[in-house]
Amino acid sequence: MNIIKITDMVKIYSQGEINVKALSGVDMEISKGEFVAIMGASGSGKSTVMNMLGCLDKPTSGQYLLDDIEINNLRDNQLAEIRNKKIGFVFQSYNLLPKLNALENVELPMIYANISGSERRRRAKEALEKVGLSERLRHKPNEMSGGQKQRVAIARSLVNNPSILLADEPTGNLDSKSTLEIIEIFQNLNKLGATIVIVTHEPDVAMYAGRIITFKDGKIISDKKAENPIIINQGGSR
Repeated sequence: MNIIKITDMVKIYSQGEINVKALSGVDMEISKGEFVAIMGASGSGKSTVMNMLGCLDKPTSGQYLLDDIEINNLRDNQLAEIRNKKIGFVFQSYNLLPKLNALENVELPMIYANISGSERRRRAKEALEKVGLSERLRHKPNEMSGGQKQRVAIARSLVNNPSILLADEPTGNLDSKSTLEIIEIFQNLNKLGATIVIVTHEPDVAMYAGRIITFKDGKIISDKKAENPIIINQGGSR
């Protein structure tokens, strides 16, 4: 079952009198429960397609179906609702609020979804337990390592039970040990049925996914299932 279907997607940005074609007729399908890495050099179109997948921008032409919902014609308030309910975001820079502790940061998406305080706390604790941070609920971002902050960001992305988890260079600011820990969390979430799409320029990160889609000049130049994706065992060993 396809959770994402993109058909003939084109994105053109106007820079003064110059038009730049960031995406050029992209076709892509992602099934429920897949773990996909999107790769490409700077300017290849991978970040643009991530913005499209996350409903942060609209294509110039083409079609995008998310959970069988036609995204292109939705109004801004409808797109905001889709983003909050169906998409979990994880960014390279964590995007945590410094004055809030881990629990409060994870609760934020649920405030916008009008979920009661007791239910917010229950879900936030559960999500933080999933990423191994049940002992850090009251810690603020400046009291945590980069890997711990990214775990909080992942927990926050999970609390509204999104259809898809989008991660944009999620290990870009992390050392190799923390990178493996974060990838292990993604793999474990994927085993539980989560659909995960990671944008990365690092082949060493992409090789942990089950499928790798490579972009160049706004087009997909390669789309391959991983024959033997590396699976991280508990404790960070391979």
